[in-house]
Amino acid sequence: MTNLKEEKCLVAYFSREGNNYVSGKIVNLPVGNTKVVADMIREITGSDVFRIDTVRSYPKDYTATTNVAKKELNENARPELSSHVENMDSYNVIFLGYPNWWGTMPMPVFTFLEEYDFSGKTIVPFCTHEGSGIGRSEKDIAKLCPKATLLEGLSVHGSRVSDAKKDVADWLNKTGIIS
Repeated sequence: MTNLKEEKCLVAYFSREGNNYVSGKIVNLPVGNTKVVADMIREITGSDVFRIDTVRSYPKDYTATTNVAKKELNENARPELSSHVENMDSYNVIFLGYPNWWGTMPMPVFTFLEEYDFSGKTIVPFCTHEGSGIGRSEKDIAKLCPKATLLEGLSVHGSRVSDAKKDVADWLNKTGIIS
């Protein structure tokens, strides 16, 4: 395996601020949990950052969003993305962040993974959740990007993201990104 510390890295993430489920209740998050972790990774690694976002916004209401997310999953939808990575070929390592929606990644992350050729690249997933961990998302990434190297992901409990910097740094150290 190549020395990941010397590779050009991108943090690509999907995150949702606003009404979210945290510790058993709906709260308004000014910054989505996955963005908080993405910013920690960017700060520690110096990586470039790309926010995966859709043309059609998700509802502000949490329950309405979960209903849309479940419908998209059941239909195997590929929501259209509002922006794209212009120079994906220049990145060797992609940190891929997302919340756990219905046991896997939100469908816009599927769109993102199908939009580029990840052959020969290293994908390092990270996920925020409220108790369901990383789910089957790593298996889904492996299916979508069979010619990429998939490193072990990190799952961070959403209600604990603000205190996760040590966990993130330990995980990055374990993956060989930092030492």
